[in-house]
Amino acid sequence: MSRVQLALNVTDVDAAVEFYEKLFATPVAKRKPGYANFEIAEPPLKLVLIEGPEGGTLNHLGVETTDPAEVLAAEARLSADGLATTGVDDTVCCFAEKTETWVNDPDGAPWEWYVKNADADQMSLTKLGDEGATCCAPASSAEPVAFGRPAAAGESSGCC
Repeated sequence: MSRVQLALNVTDVDAAVEFYEKLFATPVAKRKPGYANFEIAEPPLKLVLIEGPEGGTLNHLGVETTDPAEVLAAEARLSADGLATTGVDDTVCCFAEKTETWVNDPDGAPWEWYVKNADADQMSLTKLGDEGATCCAPASSAEPVAFGRPAAAGESSGCC
């Protein structure tokens, strides 16, 4: 089963968790400092909350799958259709070990296609086995990536 992911920036993760638990009548699935996520059955949704000063804004969108082969297939399909992807990488991001690929829509909205392989103890923005690398960076590039695209000068990179 796949489901759409919506990652939102929020200014107060505690208040946001309380609100979304009521809105979707679903308890939070994972709670860490500055971070929370929900696994909502109806409608099928992975809701991720990331605390920061830019609350009320989109962090990124995604499709969560149940098998790494689905990520590989999505990346192959997207690339074959002429879309620029980051390639498939194994990362530690958003308190999870993931296999993922990223693509941006025409307006720059970042989409992550991923499978969570395991929980992680940190929000870390590094690729597995590559100390100090930027999260979501293509394996073939040392360039920082901001939500699946090269980071602009002065822009922080990130994912989750």
